[in-house]
Amino acid sequence: MPPHRKTAADPEPDCCVPAAVAARAVPDSAAADTQLAALAWAVAHPARVRILRILLARTACVCGELVDQMPLAQSTVSQHLKILKEAGLVQGEIDGPKVCYCVNADGLARLKELVGGL
Repeated sequence: MPPHRKTAADPEPDCCVPAAVAARAVPDSAAADTQLAALAWAVAHPARVRILRILLARTACVCGELVDQMPLAQSTVSQHLKILKEAGLVQGEIDGPKVCYCVNADGLARLKELVGGL
């Protein structure tokens, strides 16, 4: 059977985004693009992705516990946490000499929304 050939009667060309997907897209704006770029940069390192996965599996985590689960120095883990915190993906709470970290659900939801809108 020969392959189907598109005709003028076909609703959408192969190269176009289906209407259902386009309807879910995040509005095209410079602010949304800038925010997506910043969030994407924050998760662009495997160690930061791993930190997010560890934190998602728990309700809270002390920095020292993260270090035990990663093959990185404490200072390196702290730097990655700082980047994630600045991007709004992680929040930290000072508890005496320790800082307890958890995922910022709103920040993670925004990342998912922006990526889903591509």
